[in-house]
Amino acid sequence: MAGLYKASLLVFAFVLMTAMAQTPTSSPAPTPCALRSNTSCAECLQNVTCLWCAPTKQCIDYPVRNILPPRSVCPLNDARWGLCWVNFQILIITMSVLGGIFIICILVCCFCCCKCESIGSKREDVKVERQTRARKSRQNVKRTEMQMRHDEIRQKYGMAKDNPYARMNNH
Repeated sequence: MAGLYKASLLVFAFVLMTAMAQTPTSSPAPTPCALRSNTSCAECLQNVTCLWCAPTKQCIDYPVRNILPPRSVCPLNDARWGLCWVNFQILIITMSVLGGIFIICILVCCFCCCKCESIGSKREDVKVERQTRARKSRQNVKRTEMQMRHDEIRQKYGMAKDNPYARMNNH
């Protein structure tokens, strides 16, 4: 999956660089697109505002009011803009796939980060609980030892009680 992503990214970068290389940096006055009809695709696309329709060999002004040229102007599969070898249909499909892969990658990263964070907090909770149990166990051992020492002292001085609930009036 990562290899496909890298390959698509390289193709996109290549297309972008090629488009930049083909467009002139400064052109005098751009000739109207209609005058470039019945020439070649490369000559038509020298002007970035032009759209080449392959089957009719027409150079048309790009319909800027629409994001994509309508089918009545030229079918997407035959429309060329920017580069002669890239048609709109393949461009749309490629960009949609790359966008979907990008969104899926973001969702996977978010899911993994949330999952790793909850695993970390569970580990911390287990560690704290283990420490609490150990502390209580040591406390119980010390309490038992202290009780035994107190009982020994009571035995030694004759204060031991047969019935621990009896009052100490007799002693």
